[in-house]
Amino acid sequence: MEVLKKGRPGFLGLGAEEATVRVTKRSAEAEPASVILAEEILEKLLALMKIRASVGLKQPSPQEGAGGLAPIALEITGEDLGILIGRRGQTLSSLQYLVYLMVSQQMKARVSVTIDVEGYRERREAALRNLAQRMAEGVKASRQSVTLEPMPPRERRLIHLALQDYPDVVTQSIGEGEDRKVTILYKKE
Repeated sequence: MEVLKKGRPGFLGLGAEEATVRVTKRSAEAEPASVILAEEILEKLLALMKIRASVGLKQPSPQEGAGGLAPIALEITGEDLGILIGRRGQTLSSLQYLVYLMVSQQMKARVSVTIDVEGYRERREAALRNLAQRMAEGVKASRQSVTLEPMPPRERRLIHLALQDYPDVVTQSIGEGEDRKVTILYKKE
């Protein structure tokens, strides 16, 4: 948006002038360019790591993406890709962050990038929702709070969302940095 002429408020509406602006529609090619760039960067990184795998576009989940261009969701497929996931997905998160930084730098805009390996993220999210339900049932039965192991922000958020409408329990995050955990508490009436 470009301001061509500034407006004036006037006094009690007298002598007021409207502003004139030029609005330019965002280019439709910007999104495919960022997708192509993200795929190329990820393929190059995998080649440098000597990992034989293919990269494909995946439909992003509704909760992915924030600001900037449309979210990019990439799926890595191949054999023996556990090394890309790492302990509790830490390697995958680091790889995703690297690709995000590189794409955002090249596009000169913040571009949301999500990377998954053989459906790991969906399986992990389902396991976390299941864990949250089981722990909430235990808290409800024993009326004793439960503190889960430290988790990255994305996983803590999943636990909070899974239990936000759950009766008789509330969740809160405690701790700092990488030691941040979710506590499930019994809600007293």
